Amino acid sequence: MTVTPPRATKKHLTHELHGEPRPDDYHWLKTQGKADPEVLAYLHAENAWLDEVMAPLRGTQQAIYQELLSHVQERDDQPPVPEGDFAYFTRTEEGRAHPMFLRRPLGGGEEEVLLDLNALKEREGHANVWVYATRPSPDGRYWAYLLDTTGQEVFELRVLDTRTGELAEAPLTGVGGWTLAWGADSSHLYYVRDDATQRPYQLWRHTLGQPQDTDELLYQEDDPTFRVGAFLSENGDTLLLASEAGVTSEWHALDAHDPQARPQLILPRERGTEYSVTDGGDHWLALTNQGGASEFRLVTLPKQAGLTWADATDVLPHDPERYLTGMHLFRSHLLVSGREGGFTRLWVLPRLAEGYGAARRVEFPEASYTVKIGPNHVFETTSARILYTSLTRPPEHLDLDLNTLETVLIKVTPVPNYHPALYVSEQAWAVAPDGERVPVSLVRRRDTPLPAPTLLYGYGSYGFPIDPEFRSVRLPLLDRGWVWAIAHIRGGSELGRRWYDAGRLAHKMNTFTDFIAAAEHLRASGVATDLVAMGRSAGGLLMGAVLNLRPDLFRAAFVGVPFVDVLSTMLDESIPLTTGEYDEWGNPNEAEAYAGMRAYSPYDNLKAVTYPHLFVSTGLNDPRVAYWEPAKYVARLRDLRQPGSGELVLKTNLGAGHGGSSGRYDALQEIAEEYAFALAAVEGELDAEGQ
Repeated sequence: MTVTPPRATKKHLTHELHGEPRPDDYHWLKTQGKADPEVLAYLHAENAWLDEVMAPLRGTQQAIYQELLSHVQERDDQPPVPEGDFAYFTRTEEGRAHPMFLRRPLGGGEEEVLLDLNALKEREGHANVWVYATRPSPDGRYWAYLLDTTGQEVFELRVLDTRTGELAEAPLTGVGGWTLAWGADSSHLYYVRDDATQRPYQLWRHTLGQPQDTDELLYQEDDPTFRVGAFLSENGDTLLLASEAGVTSEWHALDAHDPQARPQLILPRERGTEYSVTDGGDHWLALTNQGGASEFRLVTLPKQAGLTWADATDVLPHDPERYLTGMHLFRSHLLVSGREGGFTRLWVLPRLAEGYGAARRVEFPEASYTVKIGPNHVFETTSARILYTSLTRPPEHLDLDLNTLETVLIKVTPVPNYHPALYVSEQAWAVAPDGERVPVSLVRRRDTPLPAPTLLYGYGSYGFPIDPEFRSVRLPLLDRGWVWAIAHIRGGSELGRRWYDAGRLAHKMNTFTDFIAAAEHLRASGVATDLVAMGRSAGGLLMGAVLNLRPDLFRAAFVGVPFVDVLSTMLDESIPLTTGEYDEWGNPNEAEAYAGMRAYSPYDNLKAVTYPHLFVSTGLNDPRVAYWEPAKYVARLRDLRQPGSGELVLKTNLGAGHGGSSGRYDALQEIAEEYAFALAAVEGELDAEGQ
């Protein structure tokens, strides 16, 4: 090879943490910052090494890319979603990397392009463009959207005047990405702003056409562990403001019809009590764990001052076998989402004069599936849009009749060159060291002989489940005789809220040992030969911890945008996410929590052993897991790993953030690159020179 593996300069720094001297030779990659020439030189050197390693594999990468592309319907419309007098939808065009946003009148007429992201990107010269939220005004004249052009998740709020086709005003800047709502009069917008750590902490009201510096601050959250968000209730009458920490909620309500209204408290925060609310007209509806309802219950609350939980009336009482996760209210029905037996479920409750009727579960023919509440913006309807998929069934957009519970297919996501009958999904159960049974979902071609090379994917944090959903990007591996497996490990919520609680804070080690148990089961049961592990973000933490515990178990691993420098990050309250995640990982300023994190933090537990092939990735502008975490991790790995270790590469996307490139073709190339690396790792084609 003409390029040798880079070595980051060692700069001997020692931190004293809870009486423990903590040398960190690569802390300078953080402290000197991403604009520092020395930092950039190191990241460029790592990218050059990646290019050297991948050079003989680029042909395979391109073949896989073409296969990925062959399963993409390049010219496609998403099903229109009615709202007001229009139906809104997105379209992708052949050869164009980004979607277009359109609408058409419900009464008939020509479609109207609201935003062509491709044209905007070219016109303004951006490397990437992301739109996180869009909202039409109630009267349909204006269309607002949140735009990020760096991947740093700092947004502009732009408002299109559909009568002129031009922006109605100068963009609002410094806006958070998770809140965008209109007042009922179509002249006021609500948005959030972030503090210096990118924590959304303020709710603002903007009057269209007025300078941003005249906007009204409505609410400020000063507790650094809480985050603020807001949305308009389904009936359009109330802006609901949430301030939430990991296990604590507080909600306020604001009259959407009154441009002078101020937020009014619904129920005060109580440590450990979580609730979400919507406006039922003469009452509030709430999903809550209050009163020991660990899997949540659904209650009504009267609209009155001085409200307490003693005023709550159960609609769906707590059931330890049923985890309630969400709801959407219509004029005559309530649609509730949740989980039973490890899978997603939906229930429909009629709204009666005296309250709510009995819940009926929506049934589907498959045993293993994923169903979700889709986009719904019409209150006066008896039909709800839902989304349905399984490991072998591409996503279907369905309209659910809320009276009969029958569904009408609106659209199947087109997947060219895909034949579902060729594939089969299965479920296995691994046994964790403490005896807990861990579900593992599998998908493969029917003609794939077992055992076979297996990619094992995991996440296991924040209560986010990895449900059995179809992904066309898996097909190139499946068609090469691989198995794709998903380990539903603790820290997610696949088996309810208890599953999440058993994989956070002092129980976090369960997440890692569950994943190892899943991997061992796949080998012992004759499913897997070579194992390749994959995880991103908190799943990257999973990868780092598992590789330290069992580096011998995997042929290769993909460690994506990984949260691997746990102690340094969680001890730094000046960076995004830290204070808001004490309920997830613990507060390392407390000795017991520090010791728990110290036991698994991947960077702090690297050791002089033989590691498998590793593909580590990051984004220079990532605000969630900063570039320096994977950069430090790789630098230390190069020092410690022993002869016989696999290839080690670090890829830094210099123009993007946490999610990688915004363009769909670039995203497919990134997937193809990783698959080419995985195939080479399993087939013994990676050059180990320079190890």
